[in-house]
Amino acid sequence: MAMATSVCLPSPLATGATAFRASTSYRGCLPRRPRWLGRTAAGMDALHVSSRDTEPLLHPGAAAVTATHRRLRVRTHAQGAEDASTGAGGGAAAEADYSLAAIILPFVFPALGGLLFGYDIGATSGATISVHSATLSGTTWYGLSPVQLGLVASGSLYGALGGSILAYRIADFLGRRIELITSASLYISGALVTGFAPNFVVLIIGRLLYGVGIGLAMHGAPLYIAETCPPQIRGTLISLKELFIVFGILLGYLVGSHEIDVVGGWRYMFGFGAPLAAIMAIGMWSLPPSPRWLLLRAVQGKSPLEDNKKKALQALRRLKGRSASDKVLTDEIDNNLSSIRAAYADQAEGSIFQVFEGASLKAFTIGGGLVLFQQITGQPSVLYYATSILQTAGFAAASDAAKVSILIGLFKFLMTGFAVFKVDDLGRRPLLIGGVSGITIALLLLAAYYKILSGYPYVAVGALLLYVGSYQVSFGPISWLMVSEIFPLRTRGRGISLAVLTNFGSNALVTFAFSPLQGYLGPANIFLLFAAISVLALVFVILNVPETKGLSLEDIEAKILKK
Repeated sequence: MAMATSVCLPSPLATGATAFRASTSYRGCLPRRPRWLGRTAAGMDALHVSSRDTEPLLHPGAAAVTATHRRLRVRTHAQGAEDASTGAGGGAAAEADYSLAAIILPFVFPALGGLLFGYDIGATSGATISVHSATLSGTTWYGLSPVQLGLVASGSLYGALGGSILAYRIADFLGRRIELITSASLYISGALVTGFAPNFVVLIIGRLLYGVGIGLAMHGAPLYIAETCPPQIRGTLISLKELFIVFGILLGYLVGSHEIDVVGGWRYMFGFGAPLAAIMAIGMWSLPPSPRWLLLRAVQGKSPLEDNKKKALQALRRLKGRSASDKVLTDEIDNNLSSIRAAYADQAEGSIFQVFEGASLKAFTIGGGLVLFQQITGQPSVLYYATSILQTAGFAAASDAAKVSILIGLFKFLMTGFAVFKVDDLGRRPLLIGGVSGITIALLLLAAYYKILSGYPYVAVGALLLYVGSYQVSFGPISWLMVSEIFPLRTRGRGISLAVLTNFGSNALVTFAFSPLQGYLGPANIFLLFAAISVLALVFVILNVPETKGLSLEDIEAKILKK
């Protein structure tokens, strides 16, 4: 079904007739992200949503949402011959009001979980220098071995790996809201334990706690956003979560730059996450449970149907505001309940072994290969050790290196925005091929700097910028976008979960191994190794990754996976 959507924000967000428009189409029962924003995978930076969670949450229909001051108006016109078959009624519209709070708050507070993930990446860059410095550490145990330093940098990633596994087991039981509150609590605990760590062992415990919070947040945030925001802009908001992650990285660089010359500054770098996580916890506590999760539990037979319908109605009223009529709210609850029931009646999620059979195996080869190469081409090393690389490149003062890291963070933010706006126009394959080529060139330049261009420190800075820019228009957003598109419906949940485990596992491994490998091989050879892997990644993309731009999920399965 093709749909044209116009969204108008009232004053003070828009004046007069100012409006922005989007064009969307549904893939199965999942909407495409609006073309004016593009598509990204961020969120996918650990989006692992099972098909049974997502597929029932969206239902086709035509809606016209009329609003007055301080309300959001979303008007959708159904077009084409498919309207009759989907019940759109040839342009008939049902009306519902969406308050600005229903859009902003259920997005911002879960998205803070992504921001805190990005913050950890940025802050760790400076903290690993501070904690290892004889003059800046402020401890008697600053003489960390390369392996210990690798654990400091990758500890949160090992925790995230465990958190991802934990989320898969308990997420449906806890619900999205409680999962995110738990995540915020772990963020707070991990930040405080790390900030006040009296020794290395406690420091690592704090890093692991923080990492478990990352794993839960990266699962719960996209689910809560998807289940509570207006369906017409659901894809837009999930895409914007990638920018929150990147902004978190930039914030981590800023805090690191401010505290890098302070004795014990690493404590402040890690500890600054606690107040941010407290805001997330308070915000999530103030929000209602996801109405769709309440209905999902009822359909699963885990809760009484009538009781959960009443709770879902109350939650929806809190999200939309008191002015929404009881009839509109009741109709929406009934429609969502029917959609969830239909999804459970018609589809069964495959076992984990089915991911390695037939079309699912082809999909996992593509998706799993992309997220694996995303990490083993050096991405976590470049991000987590950006300040260290810059110091070695000639910015001797830690503060100088940290300031350059801020510029790299800004550049990363801008390139992410470019990818968000252009991926649907340019396509997946061109951006991947161009980006991976840029990554290869950047890694070769870094290796050349350490071998023959050591008198030109700005070569290293330029290479880092090229690496970051190339990554952000290729592996960064597109790997997870492809993962979300490529798996058949029957194994999509299991496939995405395995892709997430591959991502976090390889991320933690590369981050941990970088420091010891650098000590054994030297920086020039380690970047040559990453460059060689990047060449393999480029060959993999050219030979195996299809173009999915403009294809529905059904077309991808029929035309790409089964041919």
